[in-house]
Amino acid sequence: MAPRVLIFGTGSIGAVYAYVLSKALPSSNLVTTCRSNFEAASQDGFTIHSSIWGENQKVRPVVVHTVDEAAAIDPNSHFDYVIICSKALPTVPSTAELIKPAISPKTTIVLIQNGIAIEEPYAKLYPNNSLLSTVVYVPATQTSPGVVLHKEVELLHIGSYPASPNTESATKFAELLKSAGASAQVHEDVQFERWSKLLINASWNPICALSRSRDVQVLRANDDSKEFIREVMLEIAAVANACGYPGINTALIDYQLGRATVRELPGVEPSMLADALAGRRMEVEAIVGNVVRVAKAHDVKTPMLKTIYVLASVLDDSFGR
Repeated sequence: MAPRVLIFGTGSIGAVYAYVLSKALPSSNLVTTCRSNFEAASQDGFTIHSSIWGENQKVRPVVVHTVDEAAAIDPNSHFDYVIICSKALPTVPSTAELIKPAISPKTTIVLIQNGIAIEEPYAKLYPNNSLLSTVVYVPATQTSPGVVLHKEVELLHIGSYPASPNTESATKFAELLKSAGASAQVHEDVQFERWSKLLINASWNPICALSRSRDVQVLRANDDSKEFIREVMLEIAAVANACGYPGINTALIDYQLGRATVRELPGVEPSMLADALAGRRMEVEAIVGNVVRVAKAHDVKTPMLKTIYVLASVLDDSFGR
């Protein structure tokens, strides 16, 4: 029997994975929660314009407002997967609490979210459920409600939380994605991949948001910009090293900096910059604040990152006033 899947938070990333999974599942088995794009998605589904899969790719999943509605669709059947694609924001109730109506003893929870140290709320609430932490590389933007532009890359790194040599659950989910034509890599410990992406996210994201500038614009604005970014990345790497990930090193830092250096103006617009320009709440806590807290727990000094965190927190708070 085909698995039933609930996607919580069907923005750009959620819509892409709804499209991917529609290649392996009947539409009735694919349920998506939507907020600002609910009307468009419920009427017309989602349209994906992709450099990989082609233009005008359509997917028509079941669209609901809430998890309660999703659970009520078939009270006698459980969700095999609940995939979290919403932003990792500190909401009340928390996302971990909001998904409770959809969680059965057989449900695997999949976190497709940015940041570090985001898994524990789910692990505490659902200690007997399989919990998969992932790192996603899918450059996608929702250009209008229900319409998503996707470019170049599509890859999901998957691993159990906590890290485990038993990769059965991660492999099963990866095989589902691969059967739909997607790309997935399974890890015994996916946290290295989280730290690797965080090297970019915890530096470029808040710095671009605070400066209202894309990455290349930041680099070209001041002769000291590149060294400033590098020093912030070195602080992030020091925290990763203290957590047992020595592979987050200067070679990786210089590689990531080099990618931005060779880009043409204006450069890449990180998600926090897009949110700041639109006056939306940003993932400051998951991406920056958690690094600062982990650093403190390991007695690692991060003065530059801490300063960035405070300033980004103030900016983020202004969007909620």
